[in-house]
Amino acid sequence: MTDKRIIKSSKVLVTGGAGFIGSNLVDRLLEQGNQVVCLDNFATGKRENLDLALQNKNFTLVEGDIRNYEDCVRAVKGCDYVLHQAALGSVPRSIKDPITSTDVNIGGFVKMLFAAKEEGVKRFVYAASSSTYGDSTNMPKVEDIIGNPLSPYAITKYANEVYAQNFTDTYGIETIGLRYFNVFGRRQDPNGAYAAVIPKFVMQLMAHESPIINGDGTFSRDFTYIENVIQANQLAAIVSYDNIKELQVGSKSVFNVAYGERTDLNQLFNILKKNLSEFDYKISDVNVIYGENRAGDIPHSLANIDKGKNILGYNPEYCIQRGLEEACKWYWENL
Repeated sequence: MTDKRIIKSSKVLVTGGAGFIGSNLVDRLLEQGNQVVCLDNFATGKRENLDLALQNKNFTLVEGDIRNYEDCVRAVKGCDYVLHQAALGSVPRSIKDPITSTDVNIGGFVKMLFAAKEEGVKRFVYAASSSTYGDSTNMPKVEDIIGNPLSPYAITKYANEVYAQNFTDTYGIETIGLRYFNVFGRRQDPNGAYAAVIPKFVMQLMAHESPIINGDGTFSRDFTYIENVIQANQLAAIVSYDNIKELQVGSKSVFNVAYGERTDLNQLFNILKKNLSEFDYKISDVNVIYGENRAGDIPHSLANIDKGKNILGYNPEYCIQRGLEEACKWYWENL
């Protein structure tokens, strides 16, 4: 990352720090000389994601659950910033089990937010979601125009935004939400029923199996490489909050985190196949299978990132082609 506006000489809590995004944040913050605390219950996170961090004297692992307020209080002790990544992701998971998704994503969020307020942290940055846009047909997506949510997961992530803004207005704690758009990259888990599309396709291609695309492959997403997300979190933590207070819009403390380009699933499959074929020529013979559309899926997602550029100084460096090259190389070497 060329941008030098980074978190340094600070104590930072990363909730969900054993997960895909969280562990990448943990490693980068440690590289920059910070003290880092990870709070994780390993429901979806992996201990091996913390192998590097556990060798660092500036790292502390708190094994606990954001649904337990005492764990939140213990983890945030003495911290300057909180980067809140802990959640139960996945639209299909939330449709199958809305109770647990709500318990974790809303109940746990409020407990962590209140613990941070009580501890007096400088800034609470949290993972919001592009699913909040719901059935809005506005394209590209701008922060202040959302539709009706299409899943319990989307409802929980929107509720986080409402709670965060209320805590800022009521208690004065500085909060910033980052609406992630389809993040991918190293350590994203290809296994399990709720695996994201990119690692799942990669694993299937490497096994010479035909991936299944839900629908006809024309659904599109603004795929966002992990390095762009790391940049956005750091900028959100250190930007002057006066810049945000001056905004007059409703979702003033929420920002899209994406690259700002749309790729459909057919294009994605072809890019992955091309990249992986360089490691194994047999992959070039694998073709896709088309299935039914998936409940709760939005057809298209494309972010307008002007607000993040103007207020945070966000400048994503990784387009999908560059990000997929990096990701495919990592999966080939580590799977």
